[in-house]
Amino acid sequence: MKKIQMVDLQGQYQEIKNEINDSFDGVLSSATFINGPEVQRFTVNLQQYLGVKHVIPCANGTDALQIAMMGLGLQPGDEIITADFTFAATVEVIALLNLTPVLVDVLEGSFTIDPKAVEAAITEKTKAIVPVHLFGQCADMEALEAIAKKHNLYIIEDNAQAIGANYTYSDGTKKMAGTMGAVGCTSFFPSKNLGCYGDGGALFTNCDELAHTLRGIVNHGMYTRYYHDVVGVNSRLDSLQAAVLNAKLPRLDSYNEKRRAAAISYNSALGGHADIALPVMASHCGELDVKNQGHVFHQYTLRILNGKRDALAQHLQEAGIPFGIYYPVPLHLQKAYTDSRYKEDNFKVTNQLCEEVLSLPMHTELDSEQINFISDTVLKFLS
Repeated sequence: MKKIQMVDLQGQYQEIKNEINDSFDGVLSSATFINGPEVQRFTVNLQQYLGVKHVIPCANGTDALQIAMMGLGLQPGDEIITADFTFAATVEVIALLNLTPVLVDVLEGSFTIDPKAVEAAITEKTKAIVPVHLFGQCADMEALEAIAKKHNLYIIEDNAQAIGANYTYSDGTKKMAGTMGAVGCTSFFPSKNLGCYGDGGALFTNCDELAHTLRGIVNHGMYTRYYHDVVGVNSRLDSLQAAVLNAKLPRLDSYNEKRRAAAISYNSALGGHADIALPVMASHCGELDVKNQGHVFHQYTLRILNGKRDALAQHLQEAGIPFGIYYPVPLHLQKAYTDSRYKEDNFKVTNQLCEEVLSLPMHTELDSEQINFISDTVLKFLS
């Protein structure tokens, strides 16, 4: 059996090695390292894939969130509502801009932001909602869009973990993750479903005016060199990373199909055990099927019940099986983001998830032998 890895980027590279190396040679020969043809080509390719009018590449997913908030003109003191159960990047950019983060609980099934908790947290200072499409499936955008419209709020989609996923509205309409709010943000960190070989990110929007503003912000506020029209940052996707993404983007749907196939195999092996709660597909994701893009399984995250998570994690480590605990500490209890406004009763689901979640290896190169070994190891320990 091949060595089990949490993410097997070496194996994935072998399939596209020649294409990547040829593209790198082209970039190196032309020396167009910043905003070169590969970046322009990727921008167009991603726009077409997502069905969105504008893609603005940037240096990483965290920058994308910050640039989105800058582009929307959010001001110090404005309140931004986001999920308590997610990676810190979502909230750190709010704090960096002297905006006010407002953390709310998530849904027990999907792990995504709870629309009822969002509405309960809205005040006259609230200006935006940042739903996180966590672990590969979309937050309940239809409910969030209704709330945003009612209260005149922006929606900034944190799509770092769900590139390629889609959302199905109650009328059957489907839209790609990241294209439903005022602006969507994503990361191309190497371990993502669409990852480069360093840092990278992008913003998506259908608003021409906002797209123009964002393009200036990512490039020091310049539209004409040395003329700075807006306050900007230095955040650009380099050509070598764009070359990797151009090779991977046509394969993204196939990559996601492989992830869903692995999830189906895990579910089949692990389902029905009293100590295991399988990942839940939200209603807007449809049924779990290899061809269904509703959930793209950036992570395959179980809940290990009855207080057995940590012991299982120790057993997996001893068996040489990698795993992840995303996330062990909720944001409202992180030293950097503690706030006297937060009450523990408002974070019951998040606090529970932090004690129960465990992510098993999930990537495009997983094979049935590895999945069976991982599943058998889990079940034998819990038996």
